[in-house]
Amino acid sequence: METGTLVRWRKKEGDTVASGDVLCEVETDKATMDYESSSEGTLLKIVVQAGGQAKVGDTIAILGKPGEDFSSLLSDARPAPAKAPVAAQAVVSAPAAAAAAPARGAPAVSAALTGRVRSSPLARRIASQRGIDLRALRGSGPNGRIVKRDLEAAPAGGAAPRPMPASPTYTPGPGDEVQPLSSMRKVIARRLSESMFTAPHYYLTVAINMDELLATRARLNEGREKKASMNAFLMAIAARALLHHPKVNSTWNGDSIIRHSAVDIGLAVAQPDGLITPVVRDCGKKGILTIDAELADLVERARTGKLQPSEYEGAMFTISSLGSSGIDEFTAVINPPGSAILAVGAIRKEPVVGKNDVIEIRQRMRVTLSCDHRVIDGAVGAAFLRELADMLENPMLALA
Repeated sequence: METGTLVRWRKKEGDTVASGDVLCEVETDKATMDYESSSEGTLLKIVVQAGGQAKVGDTIAILGKPGEDFSSLLSDARPAPAKAPVAAQAVVSAPAAAAAAPARGAPAVSAALTGRVRSSPLARRIASQRGIDLRALRGSGPNGRIVKRDLEAAPAGGAAPRPMPASPTYTPGPGDEVQPLSSMRKVIARRLSESMFTAPHYYLTVAINMDELLATRARLNEGREKKASMNAFLMAIAARALLHHPKVNSTWNGDSIIRHSAVDIGLAVAQPDGLITPVVRDCGKKGILTIDAELADLVERARTGKLQPSEYEGAMFTISSLGSSGIDEFTAVINPPGSAILAVGAIRKEPVVGKNDVIEIRQRMRVTLSCDHRVIDGAVGAAFLRELADMLENPMLALA
């Protein structure tokens, strides 16, 4: 977490605060989260007002005993100036943070967005796995804190990581509108740039006959008030193919590759200022209707900014569909920590050469699989996509 936007305070100055009470709501890069206090006492001062921003480590409030002198803490606070909340504005996703909880009657303490550490837990774990000496790295996080991105390009031994190439900047012309970047847009730009820069992408495209799957879906939905979505069918069948091709359900981990036992599939969902990827966990053990029910709930809450981080992080395979927008075919950028993403186009009626060279009208859909070549060799990706296409063309194969 680098910067937080305080959306709303649940407590006011003078209120008694117990450990576990919700102090305020903090906007993350994907959702608005409740921020719980790990300290107890009286809320003596709100340092960052609603709509204001604070960097990681900044004081946002002061707790203590009524009447205590907290001027020394207040003088050390470094809040950003308050401003009105902006729709879809967000901050970098981060682990939960808390200040140390004082004993009863202890002096006033400040509530900050994180503890006083110079490296994140994830960074320390990655460094331990890869044998990197954190002391040899320069942290790019707040106050020089070493974070995951500082280790992603660092070779074993701890040499300084290779920097990302800088983007060119331009001078706006007369009449141009300069739109400041929201935190969500900054996160999307950084993550996708890192994905393209670190993961060598290659792409595989296939056209699939969808007549049988559409007929199967129609039979399943017959008489049902809530119709199972096409996305639920895609996720269920993709999960079955991933179980047959575990190399695709994998993560690049520096000096190792992790083969995942569970099939966690994300679906890209558009938001006003970007996108979010709600994840249905362990799809390989769930039926289409179960996946559909979970997905409907996740998508609804994704569009209203109510997802928890555990519900949109960690997809090992992602599906991105632009078929409803009339797009026939496209390529998508891999969503880490996954190693592949499936770009799904529109279903259209097309003439197809059938048996005995007879021209038939079929409902066809084009899909493109983006693969991380560090993890998925071309033959492996091709075999997975071929089986996925076969299952979509003949859904009974998914039961085998």
